[in-house]
Amino acid sequence: MRIFARHGIVVATMIELLVAGGALVFGYLTSKDFTKRRLRFVDLAHTKPAPWIAGAAVALLTAPITILPVITGTTVIALGAGVGLGVRSAQKERHLLGE
Repeated sequence: MRIFARHGIVVATMIELLVAGGALVFGYLTSKDFTKRRLRFVDLAHTKPAPWIAGAAVALLTAPITILPVITGTTVIALGAGVGLGVRSAQKERHLLGE
């Protein structure tokens, strides 16, 4: 990404960090909702390695998107981490509810 300003690197880095933060929040919220609603009766979705597998799968599947100028490896890792954290959070809620 090329910014024609004296502090262009800072602006580009801030934009990339904002996109990565948005990806993290998006991944967290959507995976938590999906796990709670759609996968509540699927036992495999509530095992210990499920968040790690989900996060790694999303990161690997979205890795080719890094050819776009604003999407970097940081964004892909943030999305994978958000998905893993969302799945884990949904697991905790299920276990706290006693289901």
